[in-house]
Amino acid sequence: MALLESDVGDDPIVEVQRWMDDAVAAPEVDQPFAMQVATSFDDHPTVRTVLLRGLDQRGFMFVTNLESTKGRQLTANPRAALTILWTSMSRQVCATGTVERVSDDDILAYWTQRPRGHRFGAWASRQSTTVPDRATLDAAADEIEERFAGTDDIPVPPWWRGWWIVPNMVGLWSGRRERLHDRRRWRRAAPGRP
Repeated sequence: MALLESDVGDDPIVEVQRWMDDAVAAPEVDQPFAMQVATSFDDHPTVRTVLLRGLDQRGFMFVTNLESTKGRQLTANPRAALTILWTSMSRQVCATGTVERVSDDDILAYWTQRPRGHRFGAWASRQSTTVPDRATLDAAADEIEERFAGTDDIPVPPWWRGWWIVPNMVGLWSGRRERLHDRRRWRRAAPGRP
């Protein structure tokens, strides 16, 4: 699918949102919000798939356990890269930038609209920790469900928060025949520069 200069505007977030809308509407795209996030610390890069939970002029938002590998890496080295790939559409979004913690108010607003079972899962699953077996994880989820039985007032776990990836670069890639692909890239001007 062609990606011509005339097809895009000056705001990369608007263009990413347009592509995201296309992916959500496409029946062949199974997980339109899946994105790979790369972090690093002490020369040890890691990458994993998370779900995009917010997209606006602040950037790309996802949630995680602050005690997880990515949470610790982002705290120590507040930079990240991401890729969103829709193979069936031959489209990809890439971005790099700094990270900022999502405000507690925004996390609470997001938390309260999550399905009840997802909130239980956030309490029961301590990402990046080792559990002896699946039965232990299931038992933890059952205990959380019992603890909050009969109430929808389930607090946000103290370790569960979100991150904004604030992009300094956003790129769109569109696959074309003969590997003559189209690419468009936006770079944020450094402070004090045009």
